[in-house]
Amino acid sequence: MNRNCKKSEQTGLVFFPAFDWRITPTHPEREERLLYTRDQIFEEGIMDLPQIREYKPRMASFKDIARTHICVPGVRDQVTEAHLISAGGALTLADALMAGEIRNGFAMIRPPGHHAMRVVHGNRGFCNINNEAILVDYLRKHYRLKKIVIVDTDVHHGDGTQDIFYHDPDVLFISFHQDGRTLFPGTGFTNEAGGPAAFGRTLNVPMPVGTTDEGIHYILDNLILPVLEEFQPDLIINSAGQDNHFSDPLANMKVTTQGYARLNEKLSPDLAVLEGGYAIETALPYLNTGIILAMAGMDYSNVVEPDYRPGMLKMSEEKMALIIELVHEVRTLWDHRNTIDLAALRAKNDFFSRQKTIFYDTDGINEQQTERLRLCPDCGGYLSIVSQAYHYHGAPQNILALSIPFNGCHECREEAYSEYEVGIDKKDYDYVYFQDRVSDTYRCYSREKDQEWEEV
Repeated sequence: MNRNCKKSEQTGLVFFPAFDWRITPTHPEREERLLYTRDQIFEEGIMDLPQIREYKPRMASFKDIARTHICVPGVRDQVTEAHLISAGGALTLADALMAGEIRNGFAMIRPPGHHAMRVVHGNRGFCNINNEAILVDYLRKHYRLKKIVIVDTDVHHGDGTQDIFYHDPDVLFISFHQDGRTLFPGTGFTNEAGGPAAFGRTLNVPMPVGTTDEGIHYILDNLILPVLEEFQPDLIINSAGQDNHFSDPLANMKVTTQGYARLNEKLSPDLAVLEGGYAIETALPYLNTGIILAMAGMDYSNVVEPDYRPGMLKMSEEKMALIIELVHEVRTLWDHRNTIDLAALRAKNDFFSRQKTIFYDTDGINEQQTERLRLCPDCGGYLSIVSQAYHYHGAPQNILALSIPFNGCHECREEAYSEYEVGIDKKDYDYVYFQDRVSDTYRCYSREKDQEWEEV
């Protein structure tokens, strides 16, 4: 896709407040997050403007979810209708964009998704499935896009999105967020830079508490925009979390509505997908309005939250110096992205392995995971994932998952399928999965039922 040749000048919008989905009635992730925005933009007459085009969300298919996730025991066990419509809202705008009906789009949807990893045992960080990752894989499968960027502007590190694309050199994931030493999920440090075949395609900037507009725009101007210019993506997605706002109750940052809107204007994403933001009345209606106007190329200078006063938000010289240092460090990682000698790694070992400990804060699940990537000279290599999850009642659940990349070669597909069949025969696992993106088929086996099925 040529980002400079778009037929329409309209901005597409999807609203999905998910009235029937909530964690608890008073949980900060609830439908009012979008209802106040809806009231605001109707009151301002934004929906009547010729630059705006509203779409109704459709439901994502179970296969759309299985293309991205290994859901345990199956997709139907981890998603509700609300999740399918939320993910489908992003896909609706993707189709409109690729058809030339809009020049960009903003999916204001919930439930959110950027903490959902490749393997899904339950809800963590308010997320069951990852809307942005599902969107990326949908675009690659149906429109053959190759190079895609996800810029995550949520105050929490997008650890799920990072996990899904950690070994993928064609998806550049950039996240700036409050330092993980001070906020959930406790990850997102500069040394998390991608696997050996995709080193430097994961870039994290863990910002100090109290970062202001000045700080995030320094990161944008001196790191993100220059990197995007070099990467030359087919498409840019903004994982649009808005909880860096100074009034957000779940974080400790000092970004304003104007700061977010200017960021969106500079970044110029093709698609934005709502993530966090929990100042439901004092910030979200203004933040979303500012972003909509920026995406539509309209004046947003008068969109100011009621609690803001000029000069009230300042960042110390020490914190700004830290951001400058972080940007230099991450830029150096990017500049050295092609320095890993994969041939030398293959000579030592056929697989790259890493261990992960994952906590599902919402559902109280502890997961231990071993991930092995085949270092293939002909494709991205298949993943072999062994996962053991301990639920709050103490019953462990053991799974084996084999995952083939979009460019998987014949040898990797054959080897992974053999491992899938061996996993079924060995009887060490409660569930065994085979995720083949080349043929777009997704198989699951249940030990208890001695039954195999396909996600369709």
